[in-house]
Amino acid sequence: MCQPRVPNPPIGRRYDRHVTDESVLHQVHSLPERPGVYIMRDARGDVIYIGKATRLRDRVRSYFGSSRSLEPKVRALAEVVRVIEHVVTRNEAEALHLEATLVKRHQPIYNVRLKDDKHYPYLKVDVQHPWPRVTITRRVENDGARYFGPYASAGSVRRTLDVVKKLFPWRSCTKEITGTDPRPCLDYYIKRCIAPCTAYCTPQEYAEVINETILFLEGRSDEVRRHVVAEMERASDALDFERAARLRDQAEAIRRVTERQQMATTTPLDADVFGLARQDDEACVQVFFVRGTVVADTDSFMLEGTRDASDAEILSAFLAQFYESATYVPRALLLSQEPTDREQIEAMLREQRGRSVELAVPVRGERRALVTSAEDNAREALRMHHVRWVADRDKTEAALSMLQEELDLPGRPNRIECYDISTIQGTNTVASMVVFRDGHPATSQYRRFRIKTVEGQNDFASMHEVLTRRFKRIAERRRAERGLTPAAEVTDETSGTVALVDAPADPEVDAPIEAAEPEDLSPWDEVPDLVIIDGGKGQLGAVLDVMRNLDLRDVPVCGLAKREEEIFVADVSESIVLPRQSEALYLVQRIRDEAHRFAITYHRNLRGKAATQSILDSIPGIGPKRKKALIRKFGSVKAIREADVSEIASTVGFTQRLAETLKRSL
Repeated sequence: MCQPRVPNPPIGRRYDRHVTDESVLHQVHSLPERPGVYIMRDARGDVIYIGKATRLRDRVRSYFGSSRSLEPKVRALAEVVRVIEHVVTRNEAEALHLEATLVKRHQPIYNVRLKDDKHYPYLKVDVQHPWPRVTITRRVENDGARYFGPYASAGSVRRTLDVVKKLFPWRSCTKEITGTDPRPCLDYYIKRCIAPCTAYCTPQEYAEVINETILFLEGRSDEVRRHVVAEMERASDALDFERAARLRDQAEAIRRVTERQQMATTTPLDADVFGLARQDDEACVQVFFVRGTVVADTDSFMLEGTRDASDAEILSAFLAQFYESATYVPRALLLSQEPTDREQIEAMLREQRGRSVELAVPVRGERRALVTSAEDNAREALRMHHVRWVADRDKTEAALSMLQEELDLPGRPNRIECYDISTIQGTNTVASMVVFRDGHPATSQYRRFRIKTVEGQNDFASMHEVLTRRFKRIAERRRAERGLTPAAEVTDETSGTVALVDAPADPEVDAPIEAAEPEDLSPWDEVPDLVIIDGGKGQLGAVLDVMRNLDLRDVPVCGLAKREEEIFVADVSESIVLPRQSEALYLVQRIRDEAHRFAITYHRNLRGKAATQSILDSIPGIGPKRKKALIRKFGSVKAIREADVSEIASTVGFTQRLAETLKRSL
């Protein structure tokens, strides 16, 4: 298909910023009523939107109708567009293909687009060369070579290349192959090459290695392994045991790699599976490449410009850009929802594949399970993208500065502590404390709490207990620094809250506590620059009570409500909503999620121990070894209860006195 070139504006050229609306409308009325692609530019000549249409004039004219009926994105676009260019195509499917090509090239801010204005990497096998290699490339050309991809990142394609190189002994050197070299390189001795340079293999044997590599990259690993095993048996029958041993090792390596792949279906399938996750102006699409009965490979792709687009529009734009230069199109595409341009996408894929391609949105069975798994992985990939974003030092600095400004903190929040409660119906209630220093987790200072004074499910009271235990030492130290006597705990019988009040001073007994030197401070003595509570106004109120009772009003505290990611602070009725794509929000979410994970893990451990606990564990003097000896000898607690004291006393590790104690306890 011919792809017309759309030139950029010449250097130094600038469109008139004061072009009238009549001029833009005149351009609209001049558009043909034919299928094609339209390119919108702003006053500086930058491409800001690229779209396709069955009838160009009608489609573009819809951008300039009544402002009341237009979506916010369309209104904003219509206000800044100054020049409209177009390219006529034969049909809408061709327009879809050209639109995807131009979007990837120009990255317009109003389009849904794959992140980064670069070509995605591919693996290339130059089958036209007499001694082909497998290489990484970012350009797909019509040169007769085989291309596999695209991959989402250089890391993804390099991991695949490493696996392929370990499994198949093709050459990685760039030297001219003459077969007359005196000796092979190290790759031959570590079984990474079959040395065509020294004529240790024939052209046919090398071609077999390349064919197996191509089959593996296509996801047909079972077929490759069967072929290698058959070759091994033929080599063995021919008494070529050295080659048979090499093929045996290769077949075993392929088996191990295949076992690590995720089982997909009970019946063979040739499909790409897509799951979508989104958050504000970003979205992530996870792709599973299912070949045969396994997921042969996976990858995730980030998209931008998705804020005002529907899921169907996002998926449609992604599919067009993803397959615009794809070298392989499977028989089926399994999707989480139906794309808006389904017919045009099917036509484009049919032209590329040469046969029909099924677009399906499964609702049950194994195919639906695959789509669900892809959606779960897309959400996780989006979360990890935010984590990596925060891990960047510059972004972390910006996040901390924004938190200081938005929360009106007295200083930069270098030390942030976050607390979370975990319980199930009031049982095994625990809390977690995680610490972030300069935007990064300080895992050595994480702490776990078992709730001691609260019965049943009461998150407010549990949080009150935890914060009291955490900050009581700081309050005592501050009193000591001011030369005051130790405070006494007073419990309000009505509310159950604990406060520290001045204890009656006795000059002969009480003396001021010596203040700790700075170098003597432990993590428990450090005052955080910000305390985050997982919860809204209720949890925040419980914490503020603790801070007032301990006279620590200067410690900044905020609550993060999960539903709308609102932040609540003291003495402000309205919530604070951080920008949805800000580094500050990503950082706060990361800290909150880490506190939740730490609390959940501790709670599960305690619950698991409680489920396996025996009555023997509560008897003084019965440790793990004696418990094991009893169970080995008697088999059950019931049998121990029915046994004589003398029988128990004869057990390894027991005395007559301990046996009597055990019998009384049972």
